[in-house]
Amino acid sequence: MKRVVLTGSESTGKTTLAVRLAAHYGVEYVPEFVRDFAARKDGPIEFSDHGPIARGQMALEDEYAAWARTLLFQDTNLLSTVVYCGHYFGQRPAWIVDAARERRPDLYLLCEIDLPWVADGIRDRGDRREEMQQLFRDAVAESGAPFAVVEGQGDARLAAAVSAVDRILRD
Repeated sequence: MKRVVLTGSESTGKTTLAVRLAAHYGVEYVPEFVRDFAARKDGPIEFSDHGPIARGQMALEDEYAAWARTLLFQDTNLLSTVVYCGHYFGQRPAWIVDAARERRPDLYLLCEIDLPWVADGIRDRGDRREEMQQLFRDAVAESGAPFAVVEGQGDARLAAAVSAVDRILRD
């Protein structure tokens, strides 16, 4: 089974693209655990929340991977947890960094910031998009996993992602 993870900073169309890719290939996608966690939490995410967030994300990934056959899309993974821990708290739990490395996907689709930023009550870095995106660019490059940069709007964005996924499916 090939795992493809969509990543990038806030409001880069990861969820929309994950849904479209899953439909295109007739497979499922793993939702982002932290969105529901943040929506349920009464207050801002704290450093101590990152353990439950990471374990919840891994549990979702494992649940979906248990019945996926050939291809699985993920609307994020532990790399995002590592990036945001480092950014917001200046530290990253070593076990999460290690787990992110061990659970490295077959391909990262790095969604670029060429879509409009949309406030949704959880996102908070609209004024720092380039800074945040650079953290993701660096993290993906340092991960050692293959990656493709995905840019464009609508169908052009989907076509760029499909092209990258098709390449790993052929290999």
